[in-house]
Amino acid sequence: MTAAKKNNSRRKSAKFRRSRKKRIQKTILLVLLLIFLGGAGIGSIYLLRNGTLFGKLDEPYMASREFSGGITGTDSLRADGFAKKLCVVVSDVPMDGVSLGENQKGLLLDLDDRQVLYSKQALEKVYPASITKIMTAMLALKYGNMDDVVTITQENLDLESGSQVCGFWAGDQVTMDQLLHCLLVYSGNDAASAIATHVGGSTEGFVEMMNSFAKELGCTGTHFTNPHGLQDENHYTTPYDIYLMLKEALNYPEFTQITQMGSYTVEYTHADGSSASTTLTATDHYLTGEATPPKNVTILGGKTGTTDNAGNCLALLSQNAYGKPYISIVMGASTKDELYQQMSSLLQNIN
Repeated sequence: MTAAKKNNSRRKSAKFRRSRKKRIQKTILLVLLLIFLGGAGIGSIYLLRNGTLFGKLDEPYMASREFSGGITGTDSLRADGFAKKLCVVVSDVPMDGVSLGENQKGLLLDLDDRQVLYSKQALEKVYPASITKIMTAMLALKYGNMDDVVTITQENLDLESGSQVCGFWAGDQVTMDQLLHCLLVYSGNDAASAIATHVGGSTEGFVEMMNSFAKELGCTGTHFTNPHGLQDENHYTTPYDIYLMLKEALNYPEFTQITQMGSYTVEYTHADGSSASTTLTATDHYLTGEATPPKNVTILGGKTGTTDNAGNCLALLSQNAYGKPYISIVMGASTKDELYQQMSSLLQNIN
């Protein structure tokens, strides 16, 4: 081989080595870049999951959502920093002119500004009585067909003595829409039972739906055992959880339309084909004129509840003279007169 050929061969070999070195360097850089991007992606997913990359979560944070599997001690934890669209109660908030009794609990909440104007033991356990029917109504609207015709069964009528009922008989044919009106206007327990078996397949199945939806709403102090609210030690909630349920119910226009009615006439068919008609009066005394709300306060809906253990209870949506909405709750009044006096003492502060 001549000297010229040897030099040319050396130049090609050196060029090849330089080219190979550059390819290796580029490969290393590419691998490092992929590792970096992968780490950043995992970090972004973590931040998104925990709601800290683009701001706060829309609902209160609950440790039970991070650690799945039943009710634990962490279920009672709410971190107020994660509440974006909710009023958050952390302690009692007094208000001039409002003095609930020792065993009473209550809330007054400004929905627009998400402010707690009054709070007394709002995170403490209470028996909801027929305020339970807020949840029953929501599930009826969420999963039921209002045009369905429901046949009343004897099971729907087997309720404790003295229970508030609409007067249906076994075999009566009633639409879901009519049952919903009977549930919310008159607080009929037979209507609640009929809705439950129709929508849930059974009372037990419907109760499972109630508890599942309560957890979705963040009602960590709530447990249901029936669709009507008749007394059961394991059937309980808190005033704050009632607020969460009532606030959710406002997403259903039918709910507020019905709960503003002072009376309702239900026309239905007996098993023998004959027709029946019953006029039912609202249980809310503000709607019937038995109680008068403060000046420039408009009642937009809500739910009553009464049992011996729960006392007299009322959860309301109302608005002031400027159309600003509020939720007010009084639980455990000893009489109906006291209930509406206490509620009015709250409502007079919204104007």
